[in-house]
Amino acid sequence: MSIPQSGGGPIESFDQLAGYMEAGCKPRDDWRIGTEHEKFGYDKATFRPLPYEGDNSIHAMLSGLRDRYGWSEVLEGGKLLGLEKDGANISLEPGGQLELSGAPLETIHQTCDEVNDHLAQVKTVADGIGAGFIGLGAAPEWRHEDMPLMPKGRYRLMNGYMEKVGTLGTAMMRRTCTVQVNLDFSSEADMVKKLRVALALQPVATALFANSPFWEGKPNGQKSWRAHIWRHLDADRTGMLPFVFEDGMGFEVYVDWVLDVPMYFVYRDGKYIDALGQSFRDFLKGQLPALPGEKPTLSDWADHLTTVFPEARAKKFIEMRGADGGPWRRLCALPAFWVGLTYDPGALDAAWDLVKGFDAETRDGLRVAAAVDGLQGTANGVRLHDLAREAVAIADAGLRARARPGSGGLVPDETHFLNALKESVESGQTPADELLERYRGAWGEELRPMIYREYSY
Repeated sequence: MSIPQSGGGPIESFDQLAGYMEAGCKPRDDWRIGTEHEKFGYDKATFRPLPYEGDNSIHAMLSGLRDRYGWSEVLEGGKLLGLEKDGANISLEPGGQLELSGAPLETIHQTCDEVNDHLAQVKTVADGIGAGFIGLGAAPEWRHEDMPLMPKGRYRLMNGYMEKVGTLGTAMMRRTCTVQVNLDFSSEADMVKKLRVALALQPVATALFANSPFWEGKPNGQKSWRAHIWRHLDADRTGMLPFVFEDGMGFEVYVDWVLDVPMYFVYRDGKYIDALGQSFRDFLKGQLPALPGEKPTLSDWADHLTTVFPEARAKKFIEMRGADGGPWRRLCALPAFWVGLTYDPGALDAAWDLVKGFDAETRDGLRVAAAVDGLQGTANGVRLHDLAREAVAIADAGLRARARPGSGGLVPDETHFLNALKESVESGQTPADELLERYRGAWGEELRPMIYREYSY
């Protein structure tokens, strides 16, 4: 989840809302890559999730990272709830999932180095307190009541609201993990094209990264239960955004959609004020019941933009949100996939040609098929395995065209970060398929302890 935004004066006109997003436009040479990934912490002795406080806890993890590696603390209500250093931050998801939001970096070589350094730091601190961390899309066996809600004001408000809308919102908050990448755009037209490609191909990412076939200790019948959860959460703020593919799409159209999404909160003086279900349009008129007579600032608008959860989200950059959390190789493969598809003009054109003929029914059908069947999914005659094969090939070509070397020039480009995805395309198998095979074979239909021993970082 996002941290509170800051800065920005009062909003005087509608144009400022679209202008906030437009301010994210950057020349191609200034485009960066920001990778985020979440992971579940657990007690190695009991395989239970970490509480917030105690000797073996989330607080102990944050304190250890702060003290050992020089991270600066982020406090809320006097409680340690995050860390920051060098443009990156470590935050907590509602159930205590530990998230790294990486710094904006130039190459996937750099972002993968960042991932490696972070996981090494996490392992060192975790080993010292008897904890472990595992990368999966959904908690494999823990129930809702096993997952403590972190003491963050935003999460207390969201938890109550999620119990009233959809059916699986609180499961999303406490028992799912993702990996995502944040990418830049150069203009309104570039944003629109990238957002369309991102939404249309997000089911491919869901299929390739499917890694949550278990729920409460048993197979759940789907390859990505995390993606299933997101389909049953809150229809007002999730989905495939069919309006993005209509004529006239741009910053203002996106703003109009976000304005109609019910609010969660307003952040003032270090506290989250309950604005659940209220209207940002009323806020613009000074008629918000939570703050009568007060008008919003640009930081309020930035906060509200973080409370919409479509499969790809636009802010001052675009977030690719469809992938399950997973093993180390896929933490680097996710940015490679999307950078390859969108940061080279020829690759972006090819990616759009691949999906521009899809209608809304096909896009929605692929979203469902990816969650249920992974690469074996189909919708309206489109096979996800075929689509993934073409998309990965386009991403590979895009990374070759980018030609960003690593290891002091010894590695000519970033294409090797796609190797895990190429293997999946070749075999038709995703991480979920591998997990199910081990569960039904060597693990004897028991998850504990083997899933933790074999899949932890």
